[in-house]
Amino acid sequence: MATTDQDPGLYAAREPIFPRRVHGKFRNLKWVIMLVTLGIYYLTPWIRWDRGPELPDQAVLVDMAGRRFFFFWIEIWPHEFYFVAGLLVMAGLGLFLFTSALGRVWCGYTCPQTVWTDLFMLVERWIEGDRNARLRLHRQKWDMRKARLRISKWVVWFLIGLATGGAWVFYFTDAPTLLVDLFTLNAHPVAYTTIFILTMTTFIFGGFMREQICIYACPWPRIQAAMMDEETITVAYREWRGAPRGKGKRRREKAEAAMATTRAAGEKAGGMSPFVPMPGMPLGVGGPVPPKETLGDCIDCNACVNVCPMGIDIRDGQQMACITCALCIDACDEIMDKIGKPRGLIDYMALTDEQSERAGNPPRNIWKHIFRPRTILYTALWSLVGVGLLVALFIRPDIDMTVAPVRNPTYVTLSDGSIRNTYDLRIRNKHGEERPFRIGVTGDPALRLQVEGTPYATVTVPADTAGQERVYVIAPGGSAPAGAEATDVRIWIEDTSNGDRAYRDTVFNGRGQ
Repeated sequence: MATTDQDPGLYAAREPIFPRRVHGKFRNLKWVIMLVTLGIYYLTPWIRWDRGPELPDQAVLVDMAGRRFFFFWIEIWPHEFYFVAGLLVMAGLGLFLFTSALGRVWCGYTCPQTVWTDLFMLVERWIEGDRNARLRLHRQKWDMRKARLRISKWVVWFLIGLATGGAWVFYFTDAPTLLVDLFTLNAHPVAYTTIFILTMTTFIFGGFMREQICIYACPWPRIQAAMMDEETITVAYREWRGAPRGKGKRRREKAEAAMATTRAAGEKAGGMSPFVPMPGMPLGVGGPVPPKETLGDCIDCNACVNVCPMGIDIRDGQQMACITCALCIDACDEIMDKIGKPRGLIDYMALTDEQSERAGNPPRNIWKHIFRPRTILYTALWSLVGVGLLVALFIRPDIDMTVAPVRNPTYVTLSDGSIRNTYDLRIRNKHGEERPFRIGVTGDPALRLQVEGTPYATVTVPADTAGQERVYVIAPGGSAPAGAEATDVRIWIEDTSNGDRAYRDTVFNGRGQ
């Protein structure tokens, strides 16, 4: 159905946001965090780590082919996925903790969307200029200059996206080798596909969608409401101090108009003006006008709006779109310095602070907001999971095994009447050199074990690999295990070089007669 002036349609076109450059401690903090996080992301795959001749020498590597994860001196095997699950739990608790204490500090400083958007806007400012120049360029018709600036910006954005996608695939294989394969067109098609997808998503999300990702695509702004309360520190505007706002003559005219309206209402109700001139109070037209210092500190300069990457006005109160990046604090503090007013008109504060300060009480110490029962509980849970992972990491053995009984058939009757069960063993040797392992069985003296393919009970497992062996447990025909339906047994391995042992309990199935 066609839309009319009375029917504007369901969706409104996006209005581009052109944040102004700002200087201050929070902007400097964001620069530092951006450099650190991008440096970690782009450079980590190139850090070398010597693990010996049999293992990759990349410090951080997700080895999909070998089904292992390497992180410097830590090696996570597939059966140790609980370490990854524990790290995910810690990440979730960490988000809950920081959101409960400091609001959307993750969104404002370390979220990948925020970091790459900051980088893209920095490139945009370098090429097209600051806010006013970009606004003029956006509004003017296309010409050679506009095309040159836009194409230059898009090319740099695309190269950043390409570097982002390329860095990601380097985490999954040896980075130097893959780099050569990529340029010689010998890399796997999956690598090229992954790079292309990440390049385009980075280019589109950081260059064109920006705040829309945070508002519409990301679920965290909606989840954060459950994590925050009135004691949470977040970016807020001290309305009691800033209102009434306006600048210069305009502020004075607003105050005069408001007082004239009130005076007229009083005269209409009681026949006289409620205002009585006080000594030293300047007179205005028709009545007294308060001195300028009684007006609010906000001069309505819109500096806080012009620097906001989300395009919101923090003076309108808490909003879902606010990512608490604190750039509005830097912008407002800069204006307060220029007009000789104290900083902090826009500041990190809790909702209870605004109510308390409005009543004339001094600001509350920020640490009293941060350390409260809720955040202490999150910290305790986060620490408990972290300590548990560290303990599990340091006590895990260097050898391990799994036992899988072969139940098709459940047992085999040999020609001499003996009963034989079959088991598949997986022996993990986490040492940097090959080790000999002796295999044995306990549970009943009559049972004996035989390794398939060799008359010996000792096998050799290469360095840092998992060897597979098929073994047979045999019970003589007249023995108790042969006649019983099930007998508990334990199959074990012993590292003959140092005596370390590992075992698994299983069941030996007999005739059951």
